Amino acid sequence: MVKINGKEYAVEGMTLLEYLKTTVYDPTVIAVERNEEIIPKARYGETILKENDIVEIVSFVGGG
Repeated sequence: MVKINGKEYAVEGMTLLEYLKTTVYDPTVIAVERNEEIIPKARYGETILKENDIVEIVSFVGGG
């Protein structure tokens, strides 16, 4: 299982980009941290999610 934003998902073996395509997240306006390391957008397609990874996804929100 992979913990994403506090919930567990059976997505080990998927790339981060593959996972994001199954969600409503817009990869252009998010930041992703895996195991306390920020993942650059250019590496989403090569970053493979592994058992016990902890992933945090945050969206940028505009306003003022």
